[in-house]
Amino acid sequence: MLNAKGIVKRYDKKLAVSDISFQINDGEVYGLLGPNGAGKSTTINVISGLIKKDAGEIIIGGKNLDKNLLECKMMLGIVPQELAIYNDLSAEQNVSFFGSLYNLSGKKLEEQTKETLDYVGLYDRRKEKVKTFSGGMKRRLNIACGLVHRPKLLILDEPTVGIDPQSRNHIMESILRLNSEGMTILYTTHYMEEAEQLCNRIAIMDEGQIVAQGTLQELRQIIEEHWFIKMRLMGDVPMDELRLIDGIEQIDIKDFNYRFSCKQKKNQLRDLLDTLIHHHVEISDMSIDEADLEDIFLALTGKSLRD
Repeated sequence: MLNAKGIVKRYDKKLAVSDISFQINDGEVYGLLGPNGAGKSTTINVISGLIKKDAGEIIIGGKNLDKNLLECKMMLGIVPQELAIYNDLSAEQNVSFFGSLYNLSGKKLEEQTKETLDYVGLYDRRKEKVKTFSGGMKRRLNIACGLVHRPKLLILDEPTVGIDPQSRNHIMESILRLNSEGMTILYTTHYMEEAEQLCNRIAIMDEGQIVAQGTLQELRQIIEEHWFIKMRLMGDVPMDELRLIDGIEQIDIKDFNYRFSCKQKKNQLRDLLDTLIHHHVEISDMSIDEADLEDIFLALTGKSLRD
């Protein structure tokens, strides 16, 4: 559905996207995961033809974007990170307007507007002005406006930013449903749990580059020598001694929960327990986990996904 080759985008002297390449297969959810400023939105804007790239080639549905700009745009549904809806219009008027931009009209436009509003759970509020909506409802309407013309590739740029858990769950369920019906989706986020739940394959972006891509299992294999010990500790925890244990690369602490990032399966667990018992630290809970996307990102870039 999409083939991006060697994409480069500069803003003055700043390199926003640096020679990235990736493919999205028909019918899959492909995730672009990375912190704010990683280059995700710039990549989206280049793919959708909103800004010009400095180098590279983009093929959408077999069509070259540079040579068939309008035809490519008609295959895309764009849901930008910033809300692109009209507050003084009703939900129905918004969706109908955006549908008309894709040459829908008459009964077909009316039917697809109705179906799309029903899809995102806003049909009962269709006559109300958008300015009366909550942030989550506006996000769902934003998706409806990009979906009304039934695009071949739906591009969602951080669609759950700043919304309540109920609306977020509704959006996630809608995406899974769309994909189960065969829609191809490009999904950008800096929430690792969303990427893990939604995406068939994931590209990890940092500072304008794709540092790794593949299925979650393939990404885990990149750092297969890493493992993680979680403990809930009470008492005087000897942090200086714990940091000196061979093979422990990082210790993350939240309240009384400690997470030890370890490299290679040596004797870290034994040494941890020995040290904690020696200092009479109470261990109320413990688990050993394999890498999640946060761990993978940290191992590849040296920083947290939220940084």
